[in-house]
Amino acid sequence: MKSFYTLLLVLLSSVIGYGQQSEKTVTGNFERVPFEQFVRQLEAQTASRIYFDPAAADSLFITLQVQQQPLRAVLQQALQNTALRFAIDGENRVFITKGTAIEADLLPGFFQQATPGATIAGTRPDDEQEQNREARRSRYVSAAEYKVYELGQGEAAGGKVTLAGHIRDSKSGEPVIGATIYSESPSIGTSTDQFGYYSLTLPAGRYDFKIRGLGIKNTRRQVILRGNAKLEIEVEEDITPLKEVVIEAEKDKNVSGMQMGLDKLDIKTMRQVPTAFGETDILRVVLTLPGVKSVGEGSTGLNVRGGATDQNLILFNDATIYNPSHLFGFFSAFNPDILQTVELYKSAIPAKYGGRLSSVLEISTREGNKKKFSGSGGIGPLTSRLTLEGPIIKDRSAFIISGRSSYSDWILRRLSNKSFRESSASFYDVTAHISHKINDKNSIYATGYLSTDRFRLASDTTYRYLNQTASLKWRHNFTNQFYGVLTGAFSHYGYDITSEKNEVNASRLEYAINQSSIRADFSYYPNSRHTIDFGGSSQLYHVKPGSLQPLGDASLIAPHVLAREQGVESALYVSDRIDLNQRLSVSLGLRYSLFNALGPRDVYRYASNDSRTENTIVDTLRYSAGKVMATYHGPEYRVSARYSLTDNSSVKVSYNRTRQYIHQLSNTASVSPTDIWKLSDYNIRPQVGDQYSIGYYRNLKSNTIEASVETYYKTLHDFVDYKSGATLILNDHIETDIVNARGKAYGVEVLVKKLTGKINGWVSYTYSRSLVQVNAGTPADQINGGRYYPSNFDKPHDVTLIGNYRFSRRFSSSLNFTYSTGRPITLPLARYYVGNSSRVYYSDRNAYRVPDYLRADIALNIEGNHKVKKLAHSSWTVGVYNLTGRKNPYSVYFRSENGQIRGYKLSIFGQPIPTVTYNFKF
Repeated sequence: MKSFYTLLLVLLSSVIGYGQQSEKTVTGNFERVPFEQFVRQLEAQTASRIYFDPAAADSLFITLQVQQQPLRAVLQQALQNTALRFAIDGENRVFITKGTAIEADLLPGFFQQATPGATIAGTRPDDEQEQNREARRSRYVSAAEYKVYELGQGEAAGGKVTLAGHIRDSKSGEPVIGATIYSESPSIGTSTDQFGYYSLTLPAGRYDFKIRGLGIKNTRRQVILRGNAKLEIEVEEDITPLKEVVIEAEKDKNVSGMQMGLDKLDIKTMRQVPTAFGETDILRVVLTLPGVKSVGEGSTGLNVRGGATDQNLILFNDATIYNPSHLFGFFSAFNPDILQTVELYKSAIPAKYGGRLSSVLEISTREGNKKKFSGSGGIGPLTSRLTLEGPIIKDRSAFIISGRSSYSDWILRRLSNKSFRESSASFYDVTAHISHKINDKNSIYATGYLSTDRFRLASDTTYRYLNQTASLKWRHNFTNQFYGVLTGAFSHYGYDITSEKNEVNASRLEYAINQSSIRADFSYYPNSRHTIDFGGSSQLYHVKPGSLQPLGDASLIAPHVLAREQGVESALYVSDRIDLNQRLSVSLGLRYSLFNALGPRDVYRYASNDSRTENTIVDTLRYSAGKVMATYHGPEYRVSARYSLTDNSSVKVSYNRTRQYIHQLSNTASVSPTDIWKLSDYNIRPQVGDQYSIGYYRNLKSNTIEASVETYYKTLHDFVDYKSGATLILNDHIETDIVNARGKAYGVEVLVKKLTGKINGWVSYTYSRSLVQVNAGTPADQINGGRYYPSNFDKPHDVTLIGNYRFSRRFSSSLNFTYSTGRPITLPLARYYVGNSSRVYYSDRNAYRVPDYLRADIALNIEGNHKVKKLAHSSWTVGVYNLTGRKNPYSVYFRSENGQIRGYKLSIFGQPIPTVTYNFKF
């Protein structure tokens, strides 16, 4: 016992002696030294270890003179007037964080259960003020980082176990999509899916998991895994003075991810891009991405990598949207307040998607706040919007409902032009979503959407078109490694054009398409480096191609109704993604699609050696209801690979084949309410496309700057083009005015993004060509002598700059600059006479171009004060669209006046448009 006391005294004296040693000091003259270099010099002089996030201080420079001062005093001087805070623990380790200093000592209640329902010493009752509740919630989440979770019962066979669960927002309970959870030792990780779900298969043992994601604070969980288990993770929203602009959630996803040709946007990013009339518009933001264009101002039709507007599959919570625009294309059809993420696939399209050649635009809504009732909205010069959300059963189910409406007529009535004053235009849309967690294995999600546009432009003709969609999802977890989603969806698009002023010509023209679909998707995760997806889908189309009916007894309009169309499109798919080693990953997929065109229908057969006209019909085939009149099918291959050259750079390649069984017929270059959709049938074959892509990706400055170069080559077969003078509306023999064309598109896309800091944004340059050839059939059917010619949306050069600068927590500014080559046009070249009739001689199709497009926009975003307890949190957005007032051409057209042909240029926005929008949230 005496020897024990002697040893104890020796240890205590050594500890006291250590504590009495003089603290190491810092001496130096620092003149605009980068923060990272400043930290290294402090470590060299003090032997302390300093931890910090390079992205949080990438724009910070230190100017300081110190002479033998303690480390704490030096840090206080260096970090004053910045958002950085520091803490020093008992081992002289320094932790520098942004916004709030961490607790270097253990929190009260460290050894207690760190869950929202637990009691931690020192907390107050739940009926305290909101500010105290928010502080306690933050402490609960923080305490969870220090807790060690022991999960699972016993060892799994082979020592492998599976950890699964959800990552959710601690305030709202909504899932966090695209968040990563990973372990550095061993290096294993994954990301959450659209439901916030993750699954990791790894050896049993102890792990320190890091959780990172877009718009959330970085956090960690310490876990001892003994068997298969679930871990539900709550994270906090990241609100920082240096607001981030991030397109992809994971910092290194640009390099390490398998997917190429993929752009991800969240609502925070989209709100920083200036748009016309001040309202966040997701399609306008998508148009700033490389490889995505439109034919002109005021158009929301997307032309992706040389493809037509109908070659894009637009999904809103897995329901197809056929017309994604409001008010002639000035607004997108989606209320921004209800959206969560937008994903655009331009190449390497996943095998579960099909039916379109060029791209898939997947739009997902938020699930709603599962914790408390809240709302948000905004008021602009042309529109107002309101969103309400809250729990139905707290922490289990929630609702969110959003509405938006326009009141643009007041502007039209104040214009000097009489025809404009007599016009009217309005729209509204409503979205509702309900999510419910039945139990740990089953959840259901339901979404409904309705939008309606109505306008009349200086005439008695009234246009109305509407979108209606509904979707219902059931998600079932079979095991932690295997789950499935069953989705049923319905989509409707239709329009009617009514003319009533003249009783003799009073009529209504109508068109509609209905699509009902069912889809089953399954995902299996054998381990963290291997993912298998498989499933199938089937969808039924009902099309009313057009009907013209008289209105009133005095109308002399003859009824004209086209025969209805219907068809069934089905597919099965499987894909396998595997990391062969640390550098090489491969994804292989196969989708097999089948389309049956169904009766009842009369099918015309034409003479094989003549051009299709009504005079060359040789036979009529009559098919009864449900009878198959044409069948098309074939495989669709999906192959991609990624090879990491270094930790910061990689090369990716991909190839995919797609098939499209539905075609959009339009007599305009942009999306129009009068466009119709036509199913493939006996005479019109489906479109087939092949795309080859290769890209180089590199991250710089600790993953704060992303750079990429992608090049692609596409071939297109059997897409539709039109004969000169084609009639597309109420045409009983539409195949006589359609020709099957083939095309090719190729290009290079360069993108550089700065993700963090006071100055952030991205700049892109795209060179692309889109060419068409009609060389089949008789010489009368050929266009431009069978040679390749530019498509209507061939615009070789495109430059876009999106820049944001944050002055402080409350003030930030945004700049949008875009330039592109003018689109092709066919010009009249001369007038000639045949007998006594005058004729116009036109150039080859699309042989000339309209003037180039150039536009700059600016905006100032003003946040309200950041008090926690207040009636509503508000913000203002003040901007100018088309700052220079350039009269960019929307179209160029010609008229014959007094025996002469005169050309005119139509500009939608020919002057600067100031906007003011008020946004609120409660």
